[in-house]
Amino acid sequence: MSVLYIAIPVALGIAGLALWAFARSVREGQLDDLETPAMRILHDDDARPPET
Repeated sequence: MSVLYIAIPVALGIAGLALWAFARSVREGQLDDLETPAMRILHDDDARPPET
């Protein structure tokens, strides 16, 4: 039973840290565009380095 006095605050601290990290990433705009990076891999590069 005494382990709950340690486990609950630690779990709440970890959950608070995750919530803070999520809020910070949303505020900085890291989650604005989720489709473009995945689609960029499908496009061919037109400019190729010259062969020597």
